Amino acid sequence: MHTPQKYSAVTRSLHWVVAVMVLATMPIGVIMLQEGLARPTQDLLFILHKNGGVILFLLVVLRIAWRLGTPSPALPATIPHWQQRIAKGVQATLYALLLVMAVSGYVRVRAGGFPVEMLDALGMPAMVPRSEALAETAQRIHGTARFPLAALILLHIGAGLKHLVARDGVFSHIWPPVGR
Repeated sequence: MHTPQKYSAVTRSLHWVVAVMVLATMPIGVIMLQEGLARPTQDLLFILHKNGGVILFLLVVLRIAWRLGTPSPALPATIPHWQQRIAKGVQATLYALLLVMAVSGYVRVRAGGFPVEMLDALGMPAMVPRSEALAETAQRIHGTARFPLAALILLHIGAGLKHLVARDGVFSHIWPPVGR
């Protein structure tokens, strides 16, 4: 199989769209829970967060499927093997945590009896029963998983910046987001 010099345009586009959406969705999730927020603003933020989570879920599933069928560029020989293993582990854990966040958020909302406006507009029925116990469990998972997700995002950004500064070719695998 041919080893490309950089990720495909589809991979790069998916990476950056997911990155921007995650970086927007996280603060929206924090702000929407603040006390004293005007109800219309809070409602809008909840709608953005819930529906953004659905879109992120679909994009992450698409990204995983695409990644499984598309070769990745090789890391330079100057990157120690242990760093390569950590990078792969961080990427896999990021995918897993993004899925955990999307699923737990969906379960929290649907089991709590709340709408997911985009899915409701498409006529999609709830895939989980109404259950306060299930909603609370999903809320705990969602609230807890955000911390390791945020930590790994910071680690991933830090590693990206390290490679950008080092000019070792790793950052250029994923940048620019589109084009050749």
